[in-house]
Amino acid sequence: MAFTMHSHSGQFCPGHAKDQLEDIIKHAISLGFTTMGLTEHMPRTGLDDLYPEELDNPEQSLAELGPRHEAYLVEAQRLQAAYASEIHLLIGFEGEWLRPSYGPLIKSLASHPCIDYFMGSLHHVNAIPIDFDSAYYQKAVESAGGTEERLYEKYYDEQFEMLEALKPRVVGHFDLCRLLSAEPGRDVREWKGVWERIVRNLQFVAEYGGWLECNSSALRKGLVEPYPCRAIAEEWLSRGGKFTLSDDSHGIAQVATNYKRALEYLESLGVSTLMTLERIPPTGVAHENKATLVTKEVPVSTVKRCFE
Repeated sequence: MAFTMHSHSGQFCPGHAKDQLEDIIKHAISLGFTTMGLTEHMPRTGLDDLYPEELDNPEQSLAELGPRHEAYLVEAQRLQAAYASEIHLLIGFEGEWLRPSYGPLIKSLASHPCIDYFMGSLHHVNAIPIDFDSAYYQKAVESAGGTEERLYEKYYDEQFEMLEALKPRVVGHFDLCRLLSAEPGRDVREWKGVWERIVRNLQFVAEYGGWLECNSSALRKGLVEPYPCRAIAEEWLSRGGKFTLSDDSHGIAQVATNYKRALEYLESLGVSTLMTLERIPPTGVAHENKATLVTKEVPVSTVKRCFE
């Protein structure tokens, strides 16, 4: 029983991902996936919030984001029904916390009847992308005070703002800030202010019952460990925290990429069970009520057998 709680398609994330959503789902089924969370990026609302890849025609790029999200919801519901006998499709989105003013929009998007959950994610510091390329990462460093230590502190402070405002069920790539770091494998416990913020955030998520994803995309991007790194994962587990599993795929080629390594990593941490969701379709008038969500525990060993 393989699954992912975090995925994207080129159909609804053009320029950033590849392939049609239906083709990605078919490929996941062929790999033995029984549950798949669809989490296309949410629309952003300002020209200043566009990614570099969207700046050739910024006004048009911005105007397309809202309608594209609505088209995604329609197609996701169609696919959810069409493949119900083969795979359990959850419909969600990935949040974009650029600043606190995005909180109400995220809540509004999450209230749509077909939305089962959303990823609570940060891709920015001071509204500057930190995972796009090294040039933007350095701009973010400078904006945070000129050192990576200050950037990490700012990242976790903004993450805490997002956590307090939204309490997402799944926290996306908890330590994304290390992706383009000059030393991504550093022991963050050596930075007192950073580590205090990490512990604060982990404790908050544990208290409201959220999950961290073990996100294997860090491995395909050249990092030695998935998100989150071992020091953070151990601290999370010491607080009774639960993990779910994600490939954060951006196309067919990345579905389940490095899952075997990610699962071995989880086993080395002593993790034996992963969390996912099961949706019970709503009763009453169609498209007016949300599904009921039930948490499911999946043995790591069961997932691992799909990739041996």
